[in-house]
Amino acid sequence: MRVIFFLLFSVLSFSQQTKFVDFVQCEAKVMPDFNSKSISGAIRYQFKVKNEIDSIRIDAKNMDINGELKINGKRVNFKYNSKEIILFEGYKKGKNTLEFTYECTPKQTLYFVGSVDDFQIWTQGQGRYTSHWLPSFDDVNEKVIFNIEFEIDYRWSFYTGFSNGKQIREKKKQRMPGYAFVYEPKNSVLKFKMKKPMSSYLVMLAIGKFDKKEFKSKSGTPIELWYDTRDEAKFEPTYRYSKEIFDFLEQEIQFKYPWQIYRQVPVRDFLYAGMENTTSTIFAQDFVVDSIGFNDRNYVNVNAHELAHQWFGDVVTATSGKHHWLQEGFATYYALLAEQHVFGDDYFYNELYDYALQLKKAAKTDTIPVLNEKASSLSFYKKGAWALHTMREDIGRDNFQKIVKNYLRKYQFKNVSTEEFLNEVVRVVPTYDVQKFKKSWLESSDFDMNLAETYLKKNKAVADYIAIVKKKADVSTYKEILNSNAYFSIKQYLFYRMASVPFEKKKELIEIGMKQNLYVRQAIAETIAEIPVEFKSDYETFLNDASYKTKEIALVHLCNNFPEQANDYLEKTKTIVGNNDFSFKITWLKLGFLYGELTEYERNTILTELLALTHVNFESSVRQNALEVLLELEPFNEKVIEGLFLATQHHKWQFTSFARNTIRKLLKDITYRQKVEQLVLNSDESMKNLYLKFLNEKQ
Repeated sequence: MRVIFFLLFSVLSFSQQTKFVDFVQCEAKVMPDFNSKSISGAIRYQFKVKNEIDSIRIDAKNMDINGELKINGKRVNFKYNSKEIILFEGYKKGKNTLEFTYECTPKQTLYFVGSVDDFQIWTQGQGRYTSHWLPSFDDVNEKVIFNIEFEIDYRWSFYTGFSNGKQIREKKKQRMPGYAFVYEPKNSVLKFKMKKPMSSYLVMLAIGKFDKKEFKSKSGTPIELWYDTRDEAKFEPTYRYSKEIFDFLEQEIQFKYPWQIYRQVPVRDFLYAGMENTTSTIFAQDFVVDSIGFNDRNYVNVNAHELAHQWFGDVVTATSGKHHWLQEGFATYYALLAEQHVFGDDYFYNELYDYALQLKKAAKTDTIPVLNEKASSLSFYKKGAWALHTMREDIGRDNFQKIVKNYLRKYQFKNVSTEEFLNEVVRVVPTYDVQKFKKSWLESSDFDMNLAETYLKKNKAVADYIAIVKKKADVSTYKEILNSNAYFSIKQYLFYRMASVPFEKKKELIEIGMKQNLYVRQAIAETIAEIPVEFKSDYETFLNDASYKTKEIALVHLCNNFPEQANDYLEKTKTIVGNNDFSFKITWLKLGFLYGELTEYERNTILTELLALTHVNFESSVRQNALEVLLELEPFNEKVIEGLFLATQHHKWQFTSFARNTIRKLLKDITYRQKVEQLVLNSDESMKNLYLKFLNEKQ
């Protein structure tokens, strides 16, 4: 009965546990194993019991807690229910230590990507998920100093990695007591140490074939920029403006970078754009680009966003999901300010205008305000950013900086609520109506576009943009705009707006637009699907633009319009791979299959190459692009079917969703269903079960 009482009390009171217990420091020694997709470790927690408490909980999902669990050096009884370790004896008021070992095979949060010959191991603990691989705390209000030590098997000598904090350098060679010889451990042991506490969701681990380049910020903070060893040639465009962004944010926030070091690393098949783990950001390999790819999709915004989180989210952390905008709204806004510093005012206001258009559209159906844990990402991020922009504009940059500085100083390494931030606003600017601000921006689901436009029109480029959007389309008035110094997004908009206008009526405007920057040219390429013969030679110049996206659009339209010259276009572009999703290369293979003058052997070679791109060694974006083309060309090919079904087992939800939805749609076709049923008879047990899983679903 006593144990049952403790369990019930633990469930009811854990949300208040931090009032009674303070976990101060964690020493974790872990060893991930790629072959078994598992991790084992030894944990030592230091904690203080501030007030008497009947039970203490540590989150630990689906783990084997091995051997003895000790508190203050003595073995104690404990309970484990597959979700949490519950302590109910052995601790005392004041300082305590807890020690135990564990192992687990995480179903999420710790990801093993690639093959045994070329793999990466990385974490994504956003929210409350670190407890799937490391016994820790799902409650963000429990902040701990985490010191992580991990081993890399000696067989993986080309691999390295890191965790949070500064690396502690130790001599590998050790002289054994009483012996003359020197002992050198086989495994690589990497140790990382933090000085300040953080919430558990910010703990990270990344292992792979990485290398790095190092430099220091203006204020002296060591910065490490990591990359896959295969991508050294892409280092500069990938990390372009990184030092400039760091120095700008530190100056703009007026609060020195609060940690010992900052590093970043791209990993394959990351679940999101990036994650602001304390001192050590992980981001998606999709942002690793060459100088051409930089023009299509670059890391600048995500880079600034995740760095801003080192202050907003990592140093000050929202007490609950209700106040999540204090993290995402701030990070989004400061990322925009960094881009304003790099790209200029026109870019900054154009992005704000785009945010406003998205929010205006969403407000028609989204009834959940920012100050609600169920608010959409759009609200937390972009409406939160808009709220901060209006405040900064209304009270002035200097006052805003002072508020933020005071806020960070007062609540550093603590948890905060919206009221606590607004209290700091009132202290600096007593006349500012924070209640009106809160009601308009945080508690209302509406988006006041008219009000937003009063802020946007402070920028001439966006003011002109808004005016054009509201005017009736008139081709004759566009010439002056195209010949002016108007921001390129306005000129892009004109061509998208004229997409359905016959070529002859916009010919003169196109001639002007062709001399503009690559983004205006891209809009022209995209909106002319039927290419007049007289424009053919001009259109062919798109193949030379410094954009893989423009090149791909142009190649498709040229092959469709002039199939007799497809071989020439394909020959000219045969060496281009494109961005990380291989979109250009896969499109090239498709067009070669459809339009190329090929032998049967050459056609099969193309299919073989496309099938190879569906292999596990490639990222999900590559695999999906290849599968989409293969489903057009050879939907009944056994390897295509197998690749599609295997995609449902991937860890990335976007990819598995594509695969599941596609399979369910295809199985409605009786011929396709029969083909899959035949495969069941000739497949190994694993594939057989996978096929049957979908075949047995109710139609």
